[in-house]
Amino acid sequence: MDLSPLGVRAAAGSLRSSEGVLLHHTWTDEGVSVSPAANGAHLLHLSVALCVLNDTYREAGRLDVTVDGICVEVDGGFDAEWRSTGIEYAVTLDSRAPAADLARLNDVVDNIAEIPRAIRAGARVNRRP
Repeated sequence: MDLSPLGVRAAAGSLRSSEGVLLHHTWTDEGVSVSPAANGAHLLHLSVALCVLNDTYREAGRLDVTVDGICVEVDGGFDAEWRSTGIEYAVTLDSRAPAADLARLNDVVDNIAEIPRAIRAGARVNRRP
């Protein structure tokens, strides 16, 4: 996936990059590399990437699918009023598991990942007085 200036990448395991910011990670000893994370649009997209990454590790364990590495790329745009025009993500997995098992894992994660579900449902954001 070619990323726009607002796109982000989060990776762990065998697909973790030496570039970017390294975050502590529950599922891997080496942590997660993320890049970039310089503005609010990046952080919105990064919330999707980290949620999908974490849920992939969790569900892989539940489904008995070994994942050696994962890279989640998330991108999206905004209109002239800074309303999101949509968010897309792509997952790359390093795994010896059969393609059907990886497809099932990706489907499960897409259905249960909390942050993508919350964004899809929409939410009001209000400033407190």
